[in-house]
Formats: sequence, structure tokens, C-alpha cells
Amino acid sequence: MTTLKLHNTKTRKREEFAPIDEKDVRMYVCGPTVYDRAHLGNARPVLVFDVLYRLLRHLYGKDHVTYVRNFTDVDDRINETAQKRKAAGAKGSLEELISTRADETIEWYHDDMDALGALRPDHEPRATGYIAQMITMIEDLIASGHAYAAEGHALFAVESFAQYGKLSGRTVDDMLAGARVEVAPYKRNPMDFVLWKPSPDDLPGWAGPVVDGESLGRGRPGWHIECSAMAHDLLGAHFDIHGGGNDLMFPHHENELAQSACAGHEFANIWLHNEMLQVEGKKMSKSLGNFFTVRDLLEEGVPGEVIRFVMLSTHYRKPMDWTQAKREEAERTLRKWYAIAAAAEAEAPDDLFLGLLGDDLNTAGAIAHLHKLAGAGEAGPLRAGLELLGLLDGLIPAWAAQAAFDLTDYEAFLSDARVTAMESKDFTTVDRIKAMLTQAGVQVKMSKDGVVLTATPEFDADKLDVLQ
Repeated sequence: MTTLKLHNTKTRKREEFAPIDEKDVRMYVCGPTVYDRAHLGNARPVLVFDVLYRLLRHLYGKDHVTYVRNFTDVDDRINETAQKRKAAGAKGSLEELISTRADETIEWYHDDMDALGALRPDHEPRATGYIAQMITMIEDLIASGHAYAAEGHALFAVESFAQYGKLSGRTVDDMLAGARVEVAPYKRNPMDFVLWKPSPDDLPGWAGPVVDGESLGRGRPGWHIECSAMAHDLLGAHFDIHGGGNDLMFPHHENELAQSACAGHEFANIWLHNEMLQVEGKKMSKSLGNFFTVRDLLEEGVPGEVIRFVMLSTHYRKPMDWTQAKREEAERTLRKWYAIAAAAEAEAPDDLFLGLLGDDLNTAGAIAHLHKLAGAGEAGPLRAGLELLGLLDGLIPAWAAQAAFDLTDYEAFLSDARVTAMESKDFTTVDRIKAMLTQAGVQVKMSKDGVVLTATPEFDADKLDVLQ
């Protein structure tokens, strides 16, 4: 069996993965707050942990792996959208409009992640469905002295957990110096975080935890307690893997770990964190004009498999840079690979491929190995690798159905004609070739870097015969 080694954020080292129970491997990943479309950066953890999920299912069996990824549907931004719709005359109560907004955003999320080839997790809990479990955990934390009630709030007492900060590698002093912390007068320590807070009558709320026989009052849970309660309810007090982007390491994951440990839960053995995404070498932001959603790319005609390929071409613990050049190269590569894999029968991935993937989820190394397999014409192992990486699911995708046709020779033909034309200043032949290629359903791009031909869904190979 392939050895799986993963870099554990908690211990700062790679560890050989040893499941608590090989018949019941369990993983929790923090999911989205459902207030808008998923941007490209949101897709990275989805794809990283989708590959891990696929690998775990391959190693331990589909029926022996449980993957949970939540939806946070209690959030000010969801409320704000619903309030604007209400003010604009939308029918229904505010609570109904909030639910509608969450429903539609979850549907968008599913549509977009499905397009990227991500498998649906075994469980996708919504925070609003686990309020009772959150309240129970809060009450237990208060009873054990790890939390306290103050002015309608319940707060976790950071000083009650001596190991606070070890997951993210920070001291409490460092956190105070580097973080914007709400220093409310009812906090015993500025780093204490909210488990429960009051909610006004016009926003969603529930009857609060009971402390000394009295309810804290109508309110809603803090963000961190949500994941702890859902993970415990669906995976138990002790499970194998907890994952998410490294932007969640502090404070979210740090706080999850603290409150769960103080509630008597061993929680996760291994913590995994993926690095962030950049666009053309810069942080993605609206102010820079390089912010876009997954749906933006899909509507531009970028296939989901191409987005996935680019994402997986960088190791998950390294920053991933999305560029136009990578996008185009990924599409060319996949078309060639699909052409090779099209006639192959399904088989098991080869040991070298599995070994690379098992080495801390080295998708970049695994893809490099697929390049070698494609170059050697090893169609069966190539197809198996594509399938395990989620880049191929049964039939060749519709956008690449023409991938069995190799356009490399035509690229060289047009490139040679272009060189000749640039010397003679007569582009008649180049224009004629371009027109024939376009008529055959081939997109032609020429730049200083060379010629790139891409078959469109209207591609008709028979129309290229005139160029022979």
C-alpha cells in the first residue's frame, strides 16, 4: 500500500498518515460563508482537499472515508443582502429572504465546484442546522470554567488553555500586537473570543445558552464555535484530518482547537493548510482589477479541467500564481493528453504516480510524471492518473472531444509560413492558412512567442484536408 505522508501544521513536520480507524477515515474542511460567488482563491482549498479525498478513497476504499465541509450561513453579509432586497420590495419575511440568499449562493457554489470536477463531500452541514449542538458546547465550556457569560455574550477564556497559539506558532503577546482585536469592556482578556452574541429582533436569532438557570437571551453563535460543533457531531471527538486555507490558521483554527480541546475533544490529529493564490504575480484584489470569480472564468470559456490543472500544477503549500500563459499551456497539454488517453481502458495508477501523490500531496510532481507518461505514449497509466487527479471522469470532456486530433504540425506549418512572410512582407499565404483554420473551427493566436492553435467546439478535422 502507498505510504501517505502529510505536513502537519500542528507539529511543523511531515508525518506518516496513520488513520485512527482504517475502516473510518475522517476529514473536516472549513467551507465557504455563502454570501456571494466563490472567487478563484476560494477554489484552491476545494481542489486541494478534493485530491486528498480521492487519494484517501483510493487507499482505504470509498466506503471507508468520510469528508465533511460546512457552509456558514449565519453572517452579516448574508443579512445585508437580504435587508437590501427587503428594502427594494422583495416579498417574504427577512428570515425567508436570508434563507433564500443562502440557498441560491450554495447552489452557485455547487455549480461552480462541480464544473471544476470536485466531488461533493459526504456531508455539507449548514451552521443553522447545528445551533443546538453549539449551545450545548458553549454551556459545557462555561460550566468547566473555560468560558464565561458577560452582557448577553458568552466568551472563551483564552488564558484557560495553556497551549493557545501553538497551532499558528504565535504567543498571545504577538497576537495582541499584530491583530485587530475588539477590546470590549466585558472581556476579561482582549484575546477572549465570542462564542455567543446578542442578536436584534430584526435579524436571525435563537434562544441562547443557559447559565445558572437563566438564558443569555436571543442571539446567535460566534463563527469559531460553528465548526467545532459540526465536526464533533458528524465526525466525533477525535478524527484524522482538519484542513483549510492558511488564512484560517489564525484566529479561526486556533480558536477551534482551543475550544474543542477544552470541551474534552481530542479533535484532529493532522492539520493541513494550503497557501494562497495570486494573479499574474500579485495578490488578487478588486482594487488592482485582478479579482474574478470561478464563474467569470467559466463564462469566458475556460474549461473547468483547465482551471483545475493550473491549480494542481503548484504544490499546495506554495503560493499559486494564476496566469494567462499557464491557462493556455494547461489547455494545450490537456488536449494532447486526452488524445492519448481516449482509447485507453481504465486501470490502476502506477506506483510512481501514487508515490508522488502520497508524498505530502505532491500534485506538481504527479503532473510532471504524467508528462513523461504522455511522452512515452503510456495511455493506460496516463488515463488512470488523470482520473485520480479529477481531470478525467469517464468520457473525454465535451470541450476537448476533438482532442484526439493533434494540431502541432499545423502550428509548425503556420509558424514557418509566418517567418517567410515576415521576411518577404507578403502575408497572403499566412492569411489564407488562417482563414482555412478558422473555417475548420480552429482558434488562431499569433504573438511574439509563436503560434498557438486551439480547437473550438465547432472543430471539424475534415476541413483541414485542404492544408495537407
